[in-house]
Amino acid sequence: MSVSRDRSSAQSGSTGETIRIVIHALIIALVIRTFLFQPFSIPSGSMKSTLLIGDYLFVSKYSYGYSRFSFPFGPALFSGRILASVPERGDVIVFKLPRDNSTDYIKRVIGLPGDHIQVIGGVVHINGQPVKRERLEDYVELDDRGNKITVPRYRETLPEGKTYTVLDLVDNGYGDNTPEYVVPEGHFFMMGDNRDNSTDSRFLNMVGYVPFENLVGKAQIIFLSLHDGDRFWEFWKWPRSIRWNRLFSGIE
Repeated sequence: MSVSRDRSSAQSGSTGETIRIVIHALIIALVIRTFLFQPFSIPSGSMKSTLLIGDYLFVSKYSYGYSRFSFPFGPALFSGRILASVPERGDVIVFKLPRDNSTDYIKRVIGLPGDHIQVIGGVVHINGQPVKRERLEDYVELDDRGNKITVPRYRETLPEGKTYTVLDLVDNGYGDNTPEYVVPEGHFFMMGDNRDNSTDSRFLNMVGYVPFENLVGKAQIIFLSLHDGDRFWEFWKWPRSIRWNRLFSGIE
């Protein structure tokens, strides 16, 4: 009888210890996700060729301080940001879409508060000055049928010296000639690197100016990259589906 009770007690103790370990692990994961790093995946090609569909990346939550959108489900615990740090022009940032405050977008900061931004013939102008743009070799990819597609690629250099590549299929596309935008105080002007395939701040009724409060974090590093169409949970496909050359790449 005592042996049975001892065995039952041991099993109960083992179960309780397992539950405590799981709870502690969940708390640690929540703290890391809220205050340090959060994983995101890239579902669209709006940031090509910097980020590709199927890239999985870590976003640092502490880079710009914390707002209510730093927390899961964005509870209205407070307004504004605490421990705030202003983004630099050229940072790649995950933010909450202003029109619904729930959808995650990822774009590059082009305009800071007070800046005058305009796109003329595909060339970005900041405060009346054109951003330096240098033509590079075409970006090459395959479509769904295996046909080769080439897209003109450029290297842009911002006034502060930040440099990165963009794709621009034509210089007279829908977003290649815009009115002048004046970025309001406390807001930022975001653009995708795939200029003719990006819904961004150029379209005021869809994205527009992004409030500082809506910033979630800075994109830092690609920790996994899978070919378009392959799923993260299909681990048995990984040896074939992983883009090995993109693993642990920093995001410029």
